[in-house]
Amino acid sequence: MGVGIWGLFLLLVVGMVALDLGVFHRRDRPVTVRNALGWSSLWISTALLFMVFVYFLYENNYAWANIHTGHLSGRDAATQYLVGYVLEYSLSLDNIFVIAMVLSYFRVPLPLQHRVLFWGILGAVVLRGVMIALGVALINRFDWVTYLFGAFLLYSAARMLLLRHETVEPGQNPLVRLARRFVPVTDHFHGHHFIVRVDGKLMATPLLLALLLVESSDVMFAVDSIPAVFAVTREPFIIFTSNIFAILGLRSLYFVLASYMEKFRYLKSALVFVLAFVGVKMILSNHYHIPDMASLAIIFGILLVGVLASVRGADKDPVPLRSPLE
Repeated sequence: MGVGIWGLFLLLVVGMVALDLGVFHRRDRPVTVRNALGWSSLWISTALLFMVFVYFLYENNYAWANIHTGHLSGRDAATQYLVGYVLEYSLSLDNIFVIAMVLSYFRVPLPLQHRVLFWGILGAVVLRGVMIALGVALINRFDWVTYLFGAFLLYSAARMLLLRHETVEPGQNPLVRLARRFVPVTDHFHGHHFIVRVDGKLMATPLLLALLLVESSDVMFAVDSIPAVFAVTREPFIIFTSNIFAILGLRSLYFVLASYMEKFRYLKSALVFVLAFVGVKMILSNHYHIPDMASLAIIFGILLVGVLASVRGADKDPVPLRSPLE
């Protein structure tokens, strides 16, 4: 894969996030559900349009892109991109629970929540790029790594089934404790600043602690989701682009769903089955390839069952909603 095509993609990402923060969210103000729906639609539409670009890129093997894709047709590349995007996007739903808990724990005001998520997700883009590069290098060098990743995904599915997020205490997070130990922290927020100078001394604000926790939670979820995408494709460009588009859409998705996540009580169970299926797919990958379209249908089917079960359960036994955005 040539440097030019990577540069074009990164330029697209930088342009969109700059437009997001520098133009549309330059002022600190609460993000409405309507606004979040608009941005979610924009990110999803952009991701799907990019899938069309991936199709033509791999189908025609453009010389200017300096890529060699004879092993992958445009249809296969586009399908793998879509499966990877849907998989990462669905697994990111579980991260919304943790993000909501973090922002609620630190009592981050509504107008400042967008800024925390923006910088948190921007940092996640860099971290995931590094993790994807390491994962590709390991899999290409050692075939047995696929079995290790598959077994880890099955372990993660079991852990997700047994672990409740409510048992996680943000105040006991190692990063937060380390920051409190070596950096003085103010008792109050100072606008959208992460670090301020008080009486001539630099001090962190609670906003920085919230950012550190959002970053660490994304790393924790990336350890699950990135190996999952390797079960779909080994093509670095497809892995990275599908992963990044899903992550960039997570911020707006949070503001759409955070207030209603308690209503989708069976969605987490559905994600467990998605993770378990991908783990099995990865373990079998060296012996039997489950078609990409079949994988996409299975993932969609599992998520649909989870959503329908949640809606049906909510109608029979309503759960009082408490918004973490308040």
